[in-house]
Amino acid sequence: MIRRTLYFGNAAYLSTKDNQLVVERRLTEEDEHDETTCVPIEDIGCILLDHWQITITQPLLRDLMAANVAVVSCDDRHMPCGMFLPLAGSGVQPERFKYQLRSPKPLRKQLWAQTIDFKVRNQASLLAISGTPSENMLKWASEVRSGDTANIEGRAAVFYWANLFPAELNFRRDRDGDPPNNLLNYGYAVLRSMTAQALVASGMLPTLGIHHRNKYNAYPLADDIMEPYRPFLDAIVLEIVRNGEDFTELSKSIKQQLLSLATLDVVMAGKRRPLHVAMQRTAASLAFCFLGERRKILYPEFPFGTEPNNPQLLHNWKFPPPFQGGG
Repeated sequence: MIRRTLYFGNAAYLSTKDNQLVVERRLTEEDEHDETTCVPIEDIGCILLDHWQITITQPLLRDLMAANVAVVSCDDRHMPCGMFLPLAGSGVQPERFKYQLRSPKPLRKQLWAQTIDFKVRNQASLLAISGTPSENMLKWASEVRSGDTANIEGRAAVFYWANLFPAELNFRRDRDGDPPNNLLNYGYAVLRSMTAQALVASGMLPTLGIHHRNKYNAYPLADDIMEPYRPFLDAIVLEIVRNGEDFTELSKSIKQQLLSLATLDVVMAGKRRPLHVAMQRTAASLAFCFLGERRKILYPEFPFGTEPNNPQLLHNWKFPPPFQGGG
């Protein structure tokens, strides 16, 4: 089932009744009545709270955690800064924790190699359909070895970021750099919350990564597993830049487009499916790798492969808007 991403950017009172998220907000000071909207909690995958006058009740938080919904809080710059997740997202969590904690280093290095292989191939696909030859990226992907000891990921990143956006933008990927870095930062934060939610739902510990190990990072496994998914968010940002929309600020329109990530079409194991569903399958396949029941993680690919120099394919890719809880 496709679970929705809800964004609240205006003052609102959020509560729960009959397993529904109840949203109450007053349109203007002159309005006599608040506007009330209800959404089934079982349909929600992630909620973003981005206004200082949002009030959320404890019973609603309880119900959201019970339904394994990720709740993300944004700071004064409208950037995600914190996330709530349930402590127990799966009935088999203790067993899966045990196998994850005991996973041997060679297995983790193999899983990381698979992850980088898919990431570089997806980056190559996006470059190809946007008009940049990327055969070198595919060659590098084929050379990824256990643990990516040759740092293929880093070599590919240099070429990828130098060629993804129009040359006149003179883009440099830097978290604190010029736009559209702000769009990438926001979108990656949303993607990270989706990934962490899927990992918890599959009974895994998101704080124990297969590669990322920063002691100040609370979600290193999410940072590992989201790597092959990053190019799908990059595609949305590229489309925004090409459309000529002002991307210097995170406008409502731009946030809507970035939040459409969860419902994008991807291909996994030969079948099209929404990205959010693919993420759940990726997390489940990783859990089976830790259990020793399979050897490879399932990752998504672009639905149009690597057909070269056909920007129209990217343009035709549908970006359905998410539900808007607030303005």
